[in-house]
Amino acid sequence: MRRSIRQGPNLTVVSAVPATSPLFSLSSMDADRERVEAAMQAAVITTDPHLTELASHLLVAGGKRLRPVMTLAAARVGGGEAGDDAVQGGVACELVHLGSLYHDDVMDDSTLRRGVETVNAKWGNLQAILAGDFLLARASEIAASLGTEVAALLARTIGWLCEGQIEELRHTYDPGRDEESYLRSIQGKTAALYGTAARIGGIVAGCERHVIEALTELGANYGMVFQIVDDILDLTATEEQLGKPAGHDLVEGVYTLPVIRTLASGLPAATELAAMLGKPLGDDERMATLDIVRRNEGIEGAVSTARRYVEAAERAGADLPASESTDALRESARALVDSVSATAT
Repeated sequence: MRRSIRQGPNLTVVSAVPATSPLFSLSSMDADRERVEAAMQAAVITTDPHLTELASHLLVAGGKRLRPVMTLAAARVGGGEAGDDAVQGGVACELVHLGSLYHDDVMDDSTLRRGVETVNAKWGNLQAILAGDFLLARASEIAASLGTEVAALLARTIGWLCEGQIEELRHTYDPGRDEESYLRSIQGKTAALYGTAARIGGIVAGCERHVIEALTELGANYGMVFQIVDDILDLTATEEQLGKPAGHDLVEGVYTLPVIRTLASGLPAATELAAMLGKPLGDDERMATLDIVRRNEGIEGAVSTARRYVEAAERAGADLPASESTDALRESARALVDSVSATAT
């Protein structure tokens, strides 16, 4: 149940990542992203034209390629360029992300992603599942070409992703879900892949071990901030900004950090909100629950938690060699949370 950036031909939707993110302003990053796009297109070509169409469906719909950008930036912290192995490592991470989206859309019975019809809506659940499996397999194949360490890391990350998603599913429509469950879930389903993307960049660039560990820590904390911010936006942005009704997670029974904080506040609003949750919501109920969360301290509390992970990312960045990429990586998590801070004030 992970939201991604949705961009159709005439649609630009609010994202957890601001367009001014320091990662996108790195010199030659535009050229590096073009290399990633070409490599991703090549990675999903098969001998079966229909499978190629399935596997490339979301790829051609667009996206900011955040995980490959993380890999490329990590590979450049020593001041060098990002080589072909960094591009391939980033592609492997992005294919894992895309494969998980195919599976998410089946679980959620989603009909639209990135401004286009989902694979399951267009071709059915069975083909969507198999296409998602294919993307995960191709990611694993690419990782194997980069060595046993990268191959084992990516396989382990896919396992963490599944653990995080299962944790979320176990607490669907559960008003008693606690903050520990939420953080454990997003660590697995979102943050782990960002940490892996950064770690692969360090590995293929031949960085020293302490640098690789620092990159991993920075990437994972960035991922935590990314998901918390994305969950805040689901509750605070407008339907026009999101390209869908706000409060989608509430409707789906996924109670994220601002909701959990509101429920734990002990205020009258907590009792009011708890009485409305635990079941699918109609449109009037959705608007009422959004109003409760927006009027109370849950969003501000979520921003405060995100800032703790920002600080952890910045501490990890302090252990990296000085470079333009290091500066961008250190600043990227704070840019995320600053983009929503005004919402909580």
